[in-house]
Amino acid sequence: MTTLSSEELQAQRSDFGLRLSNSMAKYGPLCVGIDPHRKLLTDWGYNVDAEGAELFSMRMLQAANGRAAAVKFQTPMFERYGAKGFEALERVLYAARQMGVITIVDCLRGGLSTTISAIADAYFKPGAPLLADAITLLPYYGARSLNGLITEALENGRGVFIASLTSNPEGMSLQTALRQSGDYKGRTVAYGIASTAPKHNVDIEGMGSVGLIIGATIGQWMQDSGVDPSKFTGPILSPGYGWQGAEAKDLKTVFRGTRGNVQSAVEQLQEEGKRISLCHFNYIHPLPHGVREILGGFRRIVVCELNEGQLASYLRQQFQEFRFGQYNKCEGLPFTVVELKEEFNRILNEK
Repeated sequence: MTTLSSEELQAQRSDFGLRLSNSMAKYGPLCVGIDPHRKLLTDWGYNVDAEGAELFSMRMLQAANGRAAAVKFQTPMFERYGAKGFEALERVLYAARQMGVITIVDCLRGGLSTTISAIADAYFKPGAPLLADAITLLPYYGARSLNGLITEALENGRGVFIASLTSNPEGMSLQTALRQSGDYKGRTVAYGIASTAPKHNVDIEGMGSVGLIIGATIGQWMQDSGVDPSKFTGPILSPGYGWQGAEAKDLKTVFRGTRGNVQSAVEQLQEEGKRISLCHFNYIHPLPHGVREILGGFRRIVVCELNEGQLASYLRQQFQEFRFGQYNKCEGLPFTVVELKEEFNRILNEK
């Protein structure tokens, strides 16, 4: 048995993230979902059986090759045909490996430790029948229950995507529920999952191999969840385009972060005739040239932060001649446009 050095082990743990990052740099961030629905098989002239699902998937795979960063297969679309369906999925995954296409198997697995070990044998280990680059996981046995499987994935150069905010509307009540115990007590279930996942990406240079699932259809649920995608260190799989109705514009709602909501609030107030502007820094070490001149043109300056005010403190050190107000949230929840407008209006109405 060969023992790997710490450098070799680190390289294995970062392998999937590096390969996916390179593929995204080359082909863009698109992941093509290959889902042989009954209706699609019929519309495309294929039989609604394992052979039809395989032929459809092969055709889609060929179309995605060289055009998309990755492809994703829904296992239930093959499971419905029993053993023949699994054989079809095995052959499609083999074809993808021969093409060099990154594959994600959307199986949403999870469970107890004995179950977890069987999943690793099926998807991650050399010679596995369903060998894939990554799979999707469901963390509702507890996020830590996945640790063993995640370790197996990383040590075999594979990755995982953990469901945090799914694209189905039924998921909102569970995923935005407040946790009653544990490390993230008082914060949402989704927040706890999103905060646990990046611990597996610590000390990895570039994009990690442990990702999240955040649906493109969730809209304003993002504000209720407290999840901030901009702080995540791994890839994010965002299903929901096409079949579930999401469009490119939904990215702005789901992944807008602090800046997006502040910008929306400012723009709405400007449309109402209020004298207000936004200054956003892409970097602060060092600060861009001309900041002092910009700040000097305003009577009041408010720094909005989802923390206790680190940026405000830094700005006070750099520009002691200005008075910086603060608007902070520290509960793990993002700003909403409504509360930002209320706060800005309050400040504007002060004499």
